[in-house]
Amino acid sequence: MSVSVVDLVVSVASQDDAAGMVDVIHAAFGARPALDPPSTASEETAATVAASLALGDGIYAEVDGRPAGAILVLADGVDPQAATFRRVSVHPDFQRHGIASAMVAAAEEVAARSGFRRVELFARGEFADLIAYWQHRGYAIERPAPNGVVLVKRLPAVLSVASAEQMRALGERLAGLLRAGDLVIATGDLGAGKTTLTQGIGRGLGTEGPVISPTFVISRIHASATAGPALVHVDAYRLTSAEELDDLDLDATLPEAVTLVEWGAGLAEGLATDRLEIEIVARPEAGTGPDTRLVALRGTGVRWRDVNLSALAEAPRD
Repeated sequence: MSVSVVDLVVSVASQDDAAGMVDVIHAAFGARPALDPPSTASEETAATVAASLALGDGIYAEVDGRPAGAILVLADGVDPQAATFRRVSVHPDFQRHGIASAMVAAAEEVAARSGFRRVELFARGEFADLIAYWQHRGYAIERPAPNGVVLVKRLPAVLSVASAEQMRALGERLAGLLRAGDLVIATGDLGAGKTTLTQGIGRGLGTEGPVISPTFVISRIHASATAGPALVHVDAYRLTSAEELDDLDLDATLPEAVTLVEWGAGLAEGLATDRLEIEIVARPEAGTGPDTRLVALRGTGVRWRDVNLSALAEAPRD
């Protein structure tokens, strides 16, 4: 059947969605080959799913009003910093249309905003393609488990920022974690606050001169007035390939500077294995102002393995 992504609605599940989620779970798990021992998914009811949602969160997808996908997002129960995804399901009528990827991204955001630092999930060993899917999305096999494996992915720190000045203050705090050789890739829509964040980073690094968008010159180098690393500020908005980025010779300055590339997703990852990826999303919610932003920070590589990015949240004022 043909499915248009225009028809897809992915949302945080409420208990009212439990019946639709059960329909998806039963259809998805029922379409799988028989397993030994069998999955317990067929035992789920609207009541058990509603009970799980009362304890945690969930993601529910609909296509043209029809139940299409479901994920339960629950506390791990052992590791207080870990969430677990259960009953990850896409209805057979809607598979292979990107619904699973959309739901997983939403589930990761929900888990991160709830304060979890990583996600664990179980995959049956019989489903090599399913394990490969999770690995393609950044999950790594951490340990064997009965009849399968446990995969793990670190989550981004998700911070709420209410104003441009708070965004600069976040950048200034972030500068305290940065050092020469660091690569930062910042993404977000026009006007989301990428340059504002960079201004704060420049302020924290003690750079000379104003930090403004380098859209038309593509790259600017801001020396430090405090003997710290320089800030190399790149705007890749007008670049169309990693080769064009290579032409800027950022490799020459990367070891001695902090390099921040706006619009760098999909282009700048090849510059360094270790990097900090920042996504800024404008998302006003009830009770927040129109300038509210969600800032997701994800460290990749050994450099960021033990860095607690959640600590960048602004300390509450007395």
